Amino acid sequence: MPGASAPVHDALGLLEINSIARGYKVVDALVKKSPVLLLEANVVEPGKFLVLFSASVAEVEEAFKEAMEVAGDSCIDHLFLPLVHASILSGLAGDIALDEPDTVGIVEGKVVSSTLRACDRALKDADVTLAGLRIAPGLGGKAYFVVHGQQHDVEASLERAHSVLSETDQLMRIECIAAPHPDFLEMVLRPAPFQLERS
Repeated sequence: MPGASAPVHDALGLLEINSIARGYKVVDALVKKSPVLLLEANVVEPGKFLVLFSASVAEVEEAFKEAMEVAGDSCIDHLFLPLVHASILSGLAGDIALDEPDTVGIVEGKVVSSTLRACDRALKDADVTLAGLRIAPGLGGKAYFVVHGQQHDVEASLERAHSVLSETDQLMRIECIAAPHPDFLEMVLRPAPFQLERS
């Protein structure tokens, strides 16, 4: 419709469920409850089912509450992230541009939910740009993100991520790389293993 405003996606909801069958039931329930965009619904190692969705804060909150109720004690981790940094959705979609960065920072978390929370805080609390974000199957249940900028800004961003992940003992490793080689960038920032259909 001409003149119609684009859907608002300023919140994320995530559940990790210990049952694949229950995971699919949760997906059905949450999309029936609220008009959210389902970003990912897939098995992640070791045998967990991950559900990730976005929409407006009110829509995600409504779907999240329904999903939590249906998941019950099969939910082993969860995240409701209102007013999420806009770059995170772009990062999940692989929509990233990068030109000869001064410094790159890489943050690896033990679980997806805490890594997304750390990424959000790292982007909001320091003048850096998101260069990559991976939560896909094949990471052993872990996740990581990459930021770039001036070295002092990247270091400040990594300190914030370290604080968030350390609070729940979910930090795996953080690395800061100054003047990265172009060949390295092609490897670490290659396209995401899945692409989101965003309307």
